[in-house]
Amino acid sequence: MLDRLLGNYMLEKGLLTKQQLQKAYSIQENNRVKLGVIAVSEKLMTIAQAEQVNALQATMDMRFGDIALEKGYLSQTQLGRLLELQGNSYLAFIQAIVDENFLSMEQVHNAELEYQKEYGYTETDIVDLKSNDVERIVSIFLDDDMLANKELIVMAIKTMYRLIDSHVCIGKAYRVESLRSEVIGYQKFHGDEKATVAICGKYQDVEKLAVSYTKEEFIETEEDALDATCEFINCINGLYATDRSKIGVKIELEPPEFSVTYTETKGSPIVALPVRLSGGEIVLLTATGDDVSIG
Repeated sequence: MLDRLLGNYMLEKGLLTKQQLQKAYSIQENNRVKLGVIAVSEKLMTIAQAEQVNALQATMDMRFGDIALEKGYLSQTQLGRLLELQGNSYLAFIQAIVDENFLSMEQVHNAELEYQKEYGYTETDIVDLKSNDVERIVSIFLDDDMLANKELIVMAIKTMYRLIDSHVCIGKAYRVESLRSEVIGYQKFHGDEKATVAICGKYQDVEKLAVSYTKEEFIETEEDALDATCEFINCINGLYATDRSKIGVKIELEPPEFSVTYTETKGSPIVALPVRLSGGEIVLLTATGDDVSIG
């Protein structure tokens, strides 16, 4: 997820143009990350050490890892770890930026430090954001008093990754007692646990989610888009109910519903999570209990 977060940050700060960012994302999809980029990103080597090894590769018939071992910059265990990370999407993104000469490795490193400082992330947070572990990533964006909603949110984001967009990007969650939205799809469930899950926002953004989920190029009406959104919410909740059943928790899903007119969601506590995916931004709402009203 850090590839999208840092990419947007670089765009906002004027470090990359929109065209450069899109090209980097395009290249990222097929990039195999160089070990030097990974080593620097993981703080196992300095930029100077990586550049020295790269220069030596031009004159020696040896791989990067073998030279780094010979120089004492890496241990065998560290090299093994770096080889495992070569498929990391964040590092593939950084590799694309550097290879296209959009920014130097040092500029990327400085941008990451500035981003971390501006948003108050810890070193552990940055490591988690570079990972593909949704549970670790979601935890960064939730306050401690939102933990009751965490498992449901994690299931929703995992399902978005799997079925809609492999580059989902989330923002800081916040609590609301009332939220008005242009369109909304929602579903409640009851049983051993009671909760409401909703997806809301501007129609054009919710439609993008629906198109990505159904894999249809065009959706004719607002009702069709919201119906597809409700199907997706039902999928989230169905997976959640199945997962909870493994520990003996019984959940019954109510039929999903939607509204294509401005609607107010009321209740307490409701956790709202901004989600960017498929070129739009929606809000994922989760609320535990049964005191949520939508209308």
